[in-house]
Amino acid sequence: MFDWESWRTWEIWISQTSFLNFALVIGISAVSYVALRVLMSSVLARIVNWLSTGKGRWSDYAAEVFKHTSRLLIAAMALQIGLAVVELGPVWDARVSHLWFLVLALQFGLWVDAAIAYWKEGVIQDKAGQDNQLTVTMVALMFRIVLWAVVLLSVLANLGVDITAFVASLGIGGIAIALAVQTLLGDLFASASIGVDKPFKTGHFIVFNDIAGTIEYIGLKTTRIRSLSGEQILCSNTKLLQQTIHNYSRMSERRVVFSLAISFRTPVEKARELPPLIQQAVEAVENTRFDRAHLLMFDDYALRYEVVYYVLSADYNLYMDIQQAINFSLLEELSKRNIKFAMPVRALEFQEEVPLPKGHGFDQEAVPSTQPTSRSNEGSRKA
Repeated sequence: MFDWESWRTWEIWISQTSFLNFALVIGISAVSYVALRVLMSSVLARIVNWLSTGKGRWSDYAAEVFKHTSRLLIAAMALQIGLAVVELGPVWDARVSHLWFLVLALQFGLWVDAAIAYWKEGVIQDKAGQDNQLTVTMVALMFRIVLWAVVLLSVLANLGVDITAFVASLGIGGIAIALAVQTLLGDLFASASIGVDKPFKTGHFIVFNDIAGTIEYIGLKTTRIRSLSGEQILCSNTKLLQQTIHNYSRMSERRVVFSLAISFRTPVEKARELPPLIQQAVEAVENTRFDRAHLLMFDDYALRYEVVYYVLSADYNLYMDIQQAINFSLLEELSKRNIKFAMPVRALEFQEEVPLPKGHGFDQEAVPSTQPTSRSNEGSRKA
């Protein structure tokens, strides 16, 4: 039998203003959601296409972030539009306010998470990132954990949950763990710093302190270097970044300084010809740029010239080939002009007589001397 009392109660409840307002909010929100969905899809598509047309690295990040805009955000915006048109009361306003914060926090987390994922993929695609894939993955995982922990705590705090004790316990526990594994964490963050800043990559030739070698592998804790003598050197990432590192693989050109010493007996006219002659010898070799050649100083036994030029390559073997070619050219030209290289010379000079002091029983004032005296110079030799 049909219950007329129940139907009467339901009819009275439906006829209430609050229910009609609620239904109106739902309807307006649904229409707004459809309109916003179409509008934002079109706008986001245009923004992504515009940012993807080679505007730079940051535009690529922005395009990737915009692709992860959640539909839940559009729904929350549509609900806000409905509540702006129809008033449901302060209770519903408070509830929707909490919902709006929840959606925004979730959307922020999705955007940042997308940026972290895009950064990880970009680093791994790089040559250094392929060898350092574990480090990059661990760093990205740490950032994601911190991100979603912050989002969760923010949502709980907005909902009225007291998170002070929870945060304090996390802080104390984090300090204890950090003290226990501070060395490992230091190397881990140093590895992350190497992956982000890229002071060197796998295959680069570096020199620091008395170590010179090629980077073989960059790990979470250590970096492996193959030295010139053949052995593998393991160095802590933290200690490695504390050193002054010379990265020769990133050298675009090499500055070369060498000296040339010729004899003091060289005539002045020939000594003046030497700087242009050196310049000609350097410029005759490919991949070089001459800088200067000057008579630097009067050395102990030579006229010393200083020469500066640049090798337009970082290849060490090419530098040695160029220096060898310059040396052979200078040998030929100096030999043609009879210009001698300087070398240390000791000259001996014998005195004919050496006076003797009085009181030795000799009537003679002096006797012939057989004792030589010497002076270190390139002067004339006498006998």
